[in-house]
Formats: sequence, structure tokens, C-alpha cells
Amino acid sequence: MTVIGFHNSHEQVHPRELLAAVRHAEDVGFTAAMCSDHLTPWNPRQGESGFAWSWLGAAMATTSLPFGAVNAPGQRYHPVIVAQAIATLGAMFPGRFWVALGSGEAMNEHVTGDVWPRKDLRDARLRECVDVIRALLAGEEVSHDGLVRVDRAKMYTLADPQPALIAPAVSVETARRGADWADGLVTINQPHDKLREMIAAYRDAGGRGKLVLQVHVSWDPDADRALALAHDQWRSNVFPPPLCWDLDSPEAFEQASAHVTPQAVTDAVRVSADLDRHAAWISEYVDLGFEEIYLHHVGKEQTAFLDAFGEHVLPQLGVTAPAPAQAIDPAGPDGPWRPQQEPLRSSMA
Repeated sequence: MTVIGFHNSHEQVHPRELLAAVRHAEDVGFTAAMCSDHLTPWNPRQGESGFAWSWLGAAMATTSLPFGAVNAPGQRYHPVIVAQAIATLGAMFPGRFWVALGSGEAMNEHVTGDVWPRKDLRDARLRECVDVIRALLAGEEVSHDGLVRVDRAKMYTLADPQPALIAPAVSVETARRGADWADGLVTINQPHDKLREMIAAYRDAGGRGKLVLQVHVSWDPDADRALALAHDQWRSNVFPPPLCWDLDSPEAFEQASAHVTPQAVTDAVRVSADLDRHAAWISEYVDLGFEEIYLHHVGKEQTAFLDAFGEHVLPQLGVTAPAPAQAIDPAGPDGPWRPQQEPLRSSMA
């Protein structure tokens, strides 16, 4: 039994259409959802940039699905604002929201006019943001002077239970680094040996919580169209770090991907017209240990994909609903974080 969720790509689909799509996903049997949080698309053909946090309120109010979101605090988003957004969704929809906190990409973050920091500084900044967000979600008053600055911040609307903060990673090193703060690990489809290594690095470093995988897929009844769709929409997303972190515009990604062949895209996207093949691929990820798998159909049109997978793929996978999305209390092996009865007022060091 595993959770099969629907990934909502704000950089590809108009938010109104995406709202209709996630409602339809619930209707056809998907049991969870997650979404990206982009200011800009990966290439000009994707062409959208809906604001994830506005959309999440509407999506969670009009479905019963639990949701996750990917966010990069520290530059475009101040961590206090991220904490307030997390707490408000968690307060309105208890146990239904988690967020993956990453170090971000230049394409979304450069708009502040600040320098795009080197990776070690971005990682250090993220860690500070996580600590700030954790303390605020626990009801503390927070002041902090470091790579981010916070002056006497405190939130009064708190979530109970606290939403889970998940570590996103595409490398073994990042997975290992997230183990000391995260309530789980999320990554994307990669070769099985790489995924095994990432899971081992996270667990061996003490990482707890759920293992989550986002799988990029392209399906069409016609195999040639499925491949052409993947190449059109996702050839800008085949580059490993650091290139994918440091290119700063859709046009730059378009230029970089000019010579990417359709076949090369299949390294990043599971492309097939065979629905049984898609089900088998997903089952392989379940066997690796992933408890929640979110399918991202890389096309802009979602309805045919949802109908086909709802009728033919999900029934093969023993789909179940997820456990409540809540933080893990470090004082106990399984207990969720909960806000203090009388919120703390001390400042963080």
C-alpha cells in the first residue's frame, strides 16, 4: 500500500486550470497532492507563474486531499513570512499540509537584486531559516542575526499539530545534510542505485520520517506524441547541479537545452504510451522504500493523463491515504510537534 499523489506544476499550468485538475485528481483516485512554488517557468513554452500560496488555500478548501509544497526561504521569501504561511494553512487544515524547504534556484531568487550566493552559503542560510521557522511554529518570539535577520518576530495563529518540514534533495550530500532537521526526505526520480544511496545517507545520518518521491512522467496513447510532449516541455530540466541552480532565466534554460535530444529527456522523464509500464515503474519505486509518490505529468493538459492513470494505473498499486502530515518531536521517536500551551518568549541565540 502506498500514497499516490498528483503534482501540480505552477510553472506550466494556469492556476484556474490547475485547481480544476487537482479536484479531478481526487475524483479519479489520487490520495494526495503537492505543488511547486515558482516565480518563473523553466522555459518560455511552459509559460505560467501562479502564486502557490494563494492557490493552496483554494485547493485545500475545495478538496479533502493533504498537500505538500516546495519552498526556498531566505531570499525571495523571508523565513518569517514562510512560517506564517505554513502556520495558517496548518491551522485551517490540521494534519493536511507539509512543506519541503530547499536552498532554491537563481531563476526564482535573483529578482530581489541581491547577489545569488554560492552553494555553501545557500545551505547555511537554509539551515538558519529552518531554525527560525521551527521556533516560530512553536510559538516562540525570535530574534536572529546571521545570513538572515529577524527582529522580535512572533506568530499568534499556530497550527496544531505543527506541519512537517521536509528536506528536498537531489544529491547524496544534500540528503545527508538534511537528516538533522527534517521530518522526512523528498527527491525526484533518478537511477535506482542513486536513490538507494540517498536513502541510506539520510537514514544513516539519523534522518526520520517519510520518504517521498516526485516522478516526472509523460503519457499519451501515441508513443511518439508522448516523447514529443516530454521533449517540448521538459528538455530544459535535464541538467544536473550546479547548472540547474545557477541559470537565471527561462531564456537561459532554453538556450542551454537547444541541443538536448528527445531520447536524452527519457533520462529525466518516464515516457511511455503503455500504462502497465508506468504502473511497473511506480511499483519499483515503492519497492525502494518510498511511501509517498507524486506523479508529475509534464504536459500542460492534465485531464487525459488523470483519467487514464485513475482507471488503469492506480488500481494496480493498492493506493492508500497518507498519515497526517505533522512534525516529529525530537524528544520522542514518533510523537508530533505541538505548540506550547504558553508560547515561549525567549529569543533564539
